Amino acid sequence: MENFTPDQAQEPRETQIMLSAEEAAAIQARFMTQVYGWMAGALAVSGGVAMLVGASSDLQELVFGNRLVFWAMLLLEIFLVGYIGARLMSMSASQAIGAFAAYSVLNGLTLGIVFMVYTADSVGSVFFITAGTFGAMSLYGYFTRTDLSSWGNLLFMALVGLFLASLVNLFWHNGTFYWILSSIGVLLFVALTAYDTQKVKAMAFVGLEDEELDRKAAVWGALTLYLDFVNLFLYLLRFFGRRR
Repeated sequence: MENFTPDQAQEPRETQIMLSAEEAAAIQARFMTQVYGWMAGALAVSGGVAMLVGASSDLQELVFGNRLVFWAMLLLEIFLVGYIGARLMSMSASQAIGAFAAYSVLNGLTLGIVFMVYTADSVGSVFFITAGTFGAMSLYGYFTRTDLSSWGNLLFMALVGLFLASLVNLFWHNGTFYWILSSIGVLLFVALTAYDTQKVKAMAFVGLEDEELDRKAAVWGALTLYLDFVNLFLYLLRFFGRRR
């Protein structure tokens, strides 16, 4: 188990412990409860911080008053996700949790722009639409007997393509292309939610004999699903959010 890395999450190591189907299902349910708990906590932190930014002109000036500061925060977010993924095995569980919490706060600061651009009522409505969509696809990924691992390469290529196309449109400013990318973004993160849920579920046995590793795997799973939720929310907001 000491050789586990996030990239190997979908290929849990075999264990010498023989488990019945009922025992295996119970372990997976316990693990996913932990994952969803960390994810929900992170979403609550990010949402609370974003609301504070939306209500405070001082915080808005701090985060968005200087473009360099805003872009530095975005780059730091990317760095933190990469750092957690690369250093997970050398971290303690408490350090992994701390890094995830720091990311949640930082992401909340940049998400504060949502409350500056869109009405609070529409943000709340889109959040519930996102929660329902995410919940449905996560349940599908959890319970389906279909192996979704074959989606991996296709989804990764689509994600890279979406990122590059979005960068291009930052300079092109094409409205039609914007809505096409938004539609692709919604479909992509709907599919990623099911795919990642199944992948995270498979991680339940990674830390079966190691509580510290189990907790770190749960944090990584929570971060993965958190990212799916937030991105799905942002793309749905483009369609259903009402601007101020």
